Amino acid sequence: MNDIIFAGKHYTTYRVHRHQHKTWELVYCTGDHGKFVFDGMELAYGQGDIVVIPPEIPHENVSEEGFTNIYLNIEEATLSFNRPVLIRDDGNHSILHLFSDAYYLFAGDPERRTALLSGYGNLVIRYMAAYQAAHPRNQTVEQVERSIRQNFGNANYELDEMLRTLPYCSDYLCRIFRREVGMTPHKYLISLRLQAAADMLCSVYPEGGITEVSRSCGFKNPLYFSRMFKLKYGVSPKEYYQQQLSRGDGQNPDSQKIILPD
Repeated sequence: MNDIIFAGKHYTTYRVHRHQHKTWELVYCTGDHGKFVFDGMELAYGQGDIVVIPPEIPHENVSEEGFTNIYLNIEEATLSFNRPVLIRDDGNHSILHLFSDAYYLFAGDPERRTALLSGYGNLVIRYMAAYQAAHPRNQTVEQVERSIRQNFGNANYELDEMLRTLPYCSDYLCRIFRREVGMTPHKYLISLRLQAAADMLCSVYPEGGITEVSRSCGFKNPLYFSRMFKLKYGVSPKEYYQQQLSRGDGQNPDSQKIILPD
């Protein structure tokens, strides 16, 4: 458990295309800043931030200025995060020292690496677990997120009605949701629907065309769906499908996404 099976470093980099791991990935930003993009979620980070990504979660890392980082892949980490989280290092850069040492150990003598990396993995995970204990997730946010994930494909799902059932005002709900998820509930819902549409268009263009795609992904109005899709991906749904069809080279289609600012 908590074994570091890979340690790497990015020098000035502008984009790491969409991918996922079977292990936990922990990324320490050592310079500049950027943004991790997940399905229905974004995490902006800066120097001194650590992004913790559970296994099997697709993600990409983008930055206009370029970022540098150290990243660790840890097998069977003893963490209970069920979604990516952002953690800030302390003033003494304690976590940075652990990441740096782990990186140089991994790149160094194999015998010394085997003997010490397990200990470094345990220390890193203990820091992450301590953060988790000090920052429990808000149950109301989890309730809203769960409702959205369970119903985003339903065109008759009314998020506002669901929010009105909660004993909080709309502004407060949006504020706490954005703080933990990285965007408002409504943007989260739209993002999940657009991602579902893009995934569908990567493999097939339905006989019912845009109307069928939009309805299948929770949009009642095909024109609104097309407008939102083009705003996020830079092309219409049909053009997006044709791009994936013509590419046909095994490249991950999500690597060409245009990322919207918050």
